[in-house]
Amino acid sequence: MLVKEVMTKNVITIESDKTVFDACNIYKDSKVGCLIVTKNSDCIGIVTERDIIERTICKHKNPELTLVKEIMSSDIKTVHALDTIEKAIDLVKEYKIKKLPVIINDDVVGIITVTDISRVKPELEERFVDSWIKPKWKD
Repeated sequence: MLVKEVMTKNVITIESDKTVFDACNIYKDSKVGCLIVTKNSDCIGIVTERDIIERTICKHKNPELTLVKEIMSSDIKTVHALDTIEKAIDLVKEYKIKKLPVIINDDVVGIITVTDISRVKPELEERFVDSWIKPKWKD
């Protein structure tokens, strides 16, 4: 099975020079789990709700003055649309990430998440959760 068969095609992006407040409004309107950060239409990072909370709110930064490029994760991992789902699984496990932008010719054409993978490979769901998602939670 190929990544393009599993990925979500509706990718929501935000320009790197937009504010965190802008990102919050996009989240509110689009109901997604992450935003792909772009600069001149090139994918340069990813920003999640958790990034907003930990890197802005918890640090008492003003969301109207803080830029997305200041809080995004920039060491972004990607997967090609024609790669196998197993390649995506390997990347997710190796880098302990939950979301992978999908590219073709350096253009972001989709996103694949642990949830997407679990939907087509339900036997992996428990292994994903037990191996690296649960240990991150501290009660």
